[in-house]
Amino acid sequence: MASTPEKRVSILTHGCKLNQSDSDALARGFQDAGYSIVGPSEQADVYVVNTCTVTHVADRKARRALRSARRRDPSALVVATGCYAQRAPAALADMPEVDLVAGNRDKDRLVELVRQAGSGPVPGSRDAIGQAAPAPSIVRRGNQARRGARCRAMVKIQEGCDQVCAYCIVPTVRGRERSIPPGHILKTVRRRVGEGFKEVVLTGTQLGTYGFDIPGTSLGDMLDMLLRESGVDRLRVSSLQPQELTRGLLELWRDRRLCPHFHMPLQSGSDRVLKRMRRRYTAREYADAVERVRSAAPDASITADVIVGFPGEDEDDFRQSMSLVKEVGFADLHVFPYSPRPGTSAAYMGPRVDAPTVGRRMSEMLALARVQADDFRTAALGSVRPVLWERSSLREGRPMLVGLTDNYLRVVAEEPASLVNSVTPARLTGRLGGELLGEVA
Repeated sequence: MASTPEKRVSILTHGCKLNQSDSDALARGFQDAGYSIVGPSEQADVYVVNTCTVTHVADRKARRALRSARRRDPSALVVATGCYAQRAPAALADMPEVDLVAGNRDKDRLVELVRQAGSGPVPGSRDAIGQAAPAPSIVRRGNQARRGARCRAMVKIQEGCDQVCAYCIVPTVRGRERSIPPGHILKTVRRRVGEGFKEVVLTGTQLGTYGFDIPGTSLGDMLDMLLRESGVDRLRVSSLQPQELTRGLLELWRDRRLCPHFHMPLQSGSDRVLKRMRRRYTAREYADAVERVRSAAPDASITADVIVGFPGEDEDDFRQSMSLVKEVGFADLHVFPYSPRPGTSAAYMGPRVDAPTVGRRMSEMLALARVQADDFRTAALGSVRPVLWERSSLREGRPMLVGLTDNYLRVVAEEPASLVNSVTPARLTGRLGGELLGEVA
């Protein structure tokens, strides 16, 4: 029986751009089934929390969001999906606030599970915990899918990871690497362009190995195809490993439609720790990859993740990480304390770094990250960059436009609202906290 148009679904997205892509696919599926999509703070008949599980903090955030959804409307259906739901379905099903649990391998049938939920035991609910699967693309503002926005679309190009880093639960919750056929990606990107999206962000767990399972294709081949055949205005690659950033691949960034923003996970600047983590590069190889990027795209922003307090990390290891971060000079750095994930080999490693030491090292690394982010934004002042204006916003009582440069800097400007969802050159004129002030050039 088809759902009535009055049924309202709220989708809250935690974690990575791949989850954002999955949430967009869910939103489209619910809309096709006759539901309307509302924001997480609005009243809804169904609340879906698309969870992350990379750290214990992510788990806690998911539980808090599920409880909040139940408080917002005790009569609503509360659904947990995503990576936490894949890793620990029974734990989430035991929460009294949760009605339905469906991990990643069941995401493609979540709409049907929700539609069945009113007619008895649901496969994937407390009566039968789901296992979980995925789908393709999302519009994002903050942590939620919103109606009407047509600026940036997340398009999934692959799923899963075979690298099995010692600390990472992602291979368990996302499965083995598998590429989405290039023809399907091209069709999806063309559809998003036709819907009015100005930028497409390519997402996945391990983008650099795209195409290994499809004869005759690679990430470079697929990017070249999209640039030639999709009609997209801006194309952004969400994350690449340093060893994947070859000179041949970087040649593609000569096309200015490819955004000069490279997220390159670092995790540690110590070769000893990198080896224990089972990362596939050394500190020097990482620095060499940075040099290749800056040679190909001198105005690129480079961002990274760093883990502090990995088991066995001593003071010398940490100092090596600090030294490499200083050498690189990141536009932004995401710093995480090591969080043991059950089922990963690092969870059994020792010795553990004590909490006060982890806290001190976190403070040092975060302070350095703030300085580098500030330096990168200050250095951008006076330059002219293409900005995709995404939305209007009130700032200190004044209407402002908010947008994103090609190299991933947030810009606010007193420009007419008619520029929303257009790309214009803008001169970066000043600072407003972590954002930049701009004016259309």
